[in-house]
Amino acid sequence: MALLNSIASWIMVKRMHQIDLFRKYPHQVQEETFVKLMEAGAVTEFGKQYNFSEVRHIGDLQQRLPVQSYEEMQPWIDRLRRGEQNLLWPSEVKWFAKSSGTTDAKSKFIPVTRESLEDCHYKGGKDMVSIYCSNYPEHQLFTGRNLALGGSHTTDFFGNYESYHGDVSAIIIQNLPMWADFFRLPNLTIALLSDWEEKLEQMARSTMNENVISLAGVPSWMMVLMRRILDVTGKNNIGEVWNGLEVYFHGGVNFTPYKEQFNELFGKEIRYLELYNASEGFFGIQDATATNDLLLMLDYGIYYEFIEQPYWNTANSTTVTLDQVEVGKKYAVVISTTGGLWRYQIGDTIQFTSTNPYKFRIVGRTKHFINVFGEELMIENAERALQVACEKTGACVCEYTAAPVFMNAQTNKGAHEWVIEFDREPVDIDWFTELFDNALKSVNSDYEAKRFNNYILHPPVIRVVPHGTFYNWMKSRNKLGGQHKVPRLSNERTHVESVLHFDKNSSGNVA
Repeated sequence: MALLNSIASWIMVKRMHQIDLFRKYPHQVQEETFVKLMEAGAVTEFGKQYNFSEVRHIGDLQQRLPVQSYEEMQPWIDRLRRGEQNLLWPSEVKWFAKSSGTTDAKSKFIPVTRESLEDCHYKGGKDMVSIYCSNYPEHQLFTGRNLALGGSHTTDFFGNYESYHGDVSAIIIQNLPMWADFFRLPNLTIALLSDWEEKLEQMARSTMNENVISLAGVPSWMMVLMRRILDVTGKNNIGEVWNGLEVYFHGGVNFTPYKEQFNELFGKEIRYLELYNASEGFFGIQDATATNDLLLMLDYGIYYEFIEQPYWNTANSTTVTLDQVEVGKKYAVVISTTGGLWRYQIGDTIQFTSTNPYKFRIVGRTKHFINVFGEELMIENAERALQVACEKTGACVCEYTAAPVFMNAQTNKGAHEWVIEFDREPVDIDWFTELFDNALKSVNSDYEAKRFNNYILHPPVIRVVPHGTFYNWMKSRNKLGGQHKVPRLSNERTHVESVLHFDKNSSGNVA
């Protein structure tokens, strides 16, 4: 194993030279990507409709093709799922990543091509390992196994035609090349189980005696698995179960609310490396040990455009290209890819922290914020303020969701209502609320202005729900495991009302 560790590390470090190339020449790499995408897309029905063969630069494409929402691309995708080919991409498309982002009822089906798997998703997986090996030359990553926690997939029948949809993690696991599958746990039979709780149990029992060196998966679900493993083994912490464990590769949600809980669960020093991978592609990797900023990966067959914050939800949004972005500004991400997505707005928002090289932080979703009263409250504001309140009170937040309390005939003042499940509750919830409110004011000047003298916004209202409420709520909606996420902020009250109603009528069972 030691020899294998040395050989694999050497191969991974070679990739760092290629990463350095797009760090140094980002615009040239993006231009080359754009040309290749146009050449491939020109022979498709979509490309012919928009005359891709006549496109010479991004300005040409912007004039021909508006920024696309899922609803605008859905008719093309529906045809693909039923067996028509060469619509959005020239190679065969049979796999579709099912994504709703949060618990919204409507699902999206994102095409996954052979090229997007090999040149984006798998390349991203190799690069996270390459970067880790480069940052920690003393690692023992290839002396044991990687435990990957993913979702499941299913077959769709359209007449005599079969296509497949599922969580993007399940699609990746199902199609893994042999070299990657060699290091992965658990086996495919368990990894792709559709019953989350059965999968949880089998994963815990089948992996607890293995030599697990690394973990990969969404924090909220990984935490549930870790706790089940401790229940089964009777150990005090995960470090006692897997004493060789050295790194957790995580993504999908902001890790800040979970980090303290993971530190306690692991019971030993563990390295964390953040990823930005989604159904639509693999976009960023934390490449430095001193900061959590993500390096924008530019040679994955993805061409990037960006929409500045004031124009996120407007018709005919104007985009800027990579060479036009500015540090500190917030942008919605628009992509054209080898998966057959063309000028597609994915819904995520980022903020660049550097343009040499291009690094960024994820700050939220274009539709997941609260701005009913002009406060422009983003997820990053909420999670920073929660962190401050927790640090000062010794509390620890497990899950939360929030929505506005609207003005009514009795009062012309609104508020924000927060439904919070604590892993460790504050002794005084009123003190926690005051600290949280003050922290929100300090990180968001618009919120502070609306809270001034309670003229527009009253103090936040916090509803504490029992441990396990969000897990059981997600279970009731068939949203356990995989890429499913609790919706954090919303401009309407659907999710908040649903959680509160569920808590009120729950039998009290806790996962």
